[in-house]
Amino acid sequence: MHIILSFLGFIVTVVILLKRLADAGVSLGGLNPFLWHQQKHWQDKTDKNPIFAIEDPMEASALILTGATKISGDMTSEQKSFLLSVFEQDFHLSGKESAGLLASSTSLLGDGQSIKTDLEKVLKPSLENFSQTQLASTVNILDRLSQLDVANNELLQEFVIEAKQLLEDNFN
Repeated sequence: MHIILSFLGFIVTVVILLKRLADAGVSLGGLNPFLWHQQKHWQDKTDKNPIFAIEDPMEASALILTGATKISGDMTSEQKSFLLSVFEQDFHLSGKESAGLLASSTSLLGDGQSIKTDLEKVLKPSLENFSQTQLASTVNILDRLSQLDVANNELLQEFVIEAKQLLEDNFN
């Protein structure tokens, strides 16, 4: 009987000690493995580059087109006006919406290195959402964009070929 009473006394002492530590501001949440896993999962999700989580085909197309214009440096004014007209005419957006889409795509891309090196990883979440019409339209716009550059930039041509290949492989 005295063993049971001493064990119960030990449990009460530990519970009171933990309560006093919590009242003093010591966080005991780190000891919870379920909470730790949830926090780690959320941190991994928020620390990733947002271009790798785009699922909407229109946003992915806008990102690819903007990335193609920034592939060899900054976007020229001719490329910018081409993209704005494409967003208005082919994506059926208003002038304000197309300017917002271009600004958000440019902001997401940053220097454009992620889309250069990991184009397949960027397209992966959105590939199954593309319809055949959206695919054909994106490939057509990429062709028109590559013909727009009179200097025939090799990096742009390589990027367009890679993007077209990834898009077309999804439907073959």
